[in-house]
Amino acid sequence: MRKTCLDSVYELAKQDERIVFIGSDIGAGTLDEFKAEMPDRFFMEGISEAHVVGMAAGMALEGKIVYINTIATFLTRRCFEQVVLDCCLHKTQVRLIGSGGGLVYAPLGPTHLATEDIAIMRTLPGMTILAAADAEEMKRMMPHTVDIPGPAYIRLGRGGDPVVTDPNEPFKLGKLYLLRPGQDILFITTGTMSKMALDAADLLLAESLNAAVLHVPTLKPLDVDGLSRLLDAFPVILTLEEHSRIGGLGSAVAEVLAEASFASPKRFRRLGLPDTFCEHYGSQASLLAKQGLSPATVAEQALALARHTTV
Repeated sequence: MRKTCLDSVYELAKQDERIVFIGSDIGAGTLDEFKAEMPDRFFMEGISEAHVVGMAAGMALEGKIVYINTIATFLTRRCFEQVVLDCCLHKTQVRLIGSGGGLVYAPLGPTHLATEDIAIMRTLPGMTILAAADAEEMKRMMPHTVDIPGPAYIRLGRGGDPVVTDPNEPFKLGKLYLLRPGQDILFITTGTMSKMALDAADLLLAESLNAAVLHVPTLKPLDVDGLSRLLDAFPVILTLEEHSRIGGLGSAVAEVLAEASFASPKRFRRLGLPDTFCEHYGSQASLLAKQGLSPATVAEQALALARHTTV
């Protein structure tokens, strides 16, 4: 997914002279073709993220569209003030590409785990937030990031994730994508967790429950009207994300539910990461499992919610 995203920046830059790339500790060999062919629009600024964001905002104020790539925690935590004041306040066309959303950098511990990045970005006026499910969707998404009027945060997953989206379905900013129809339970998910929701839905068939899976690649601005219509059709709703249960997709859906006036009651649960720092090191999959995020545990939570039982 990361390679697809950065390759897309290179292809877009060949078509649009406004596009500039700034990297920060992204590894030798990354975008070498971009550097060779368009050296005046390729910058490697090292581990100085606050400077990078300020530099990008300055370029954007001069008419450039600037794509930054570095580790998600550093883009969202370390240079929060620069993102707020330089990017959002001035509505600059800076695209923050955050590598390692969620638990991708599990071997490196809590300093590198982007478990609250969506929550941080959701609070900022004018910020667009995108999270693709797979590399194919990323490929379709990237051309639409060029003309976003203000800043955007593009959250990247691990890479090499199974393709779950339809390569032939056009991408549209703000659109909700129903990956699987159903009528008993609605899973609402984003990013690479859409695959886990689909697997959990498969497991629920053995319990005679038909679960729909809704993928939300545009977390902000959220299609509140479209989401409300879907929520109204389901008695049981669960959100699933590789992010803290506080402030992310689950909170966004909870806000819509709280302000809606549905004729029938809803049973709702947010599935995600707990409000704690991760004390373990290991693989992404092992840390997700420790936090109760696997197809089996997700299906178990959904089944309990549907049957009014406690897990």
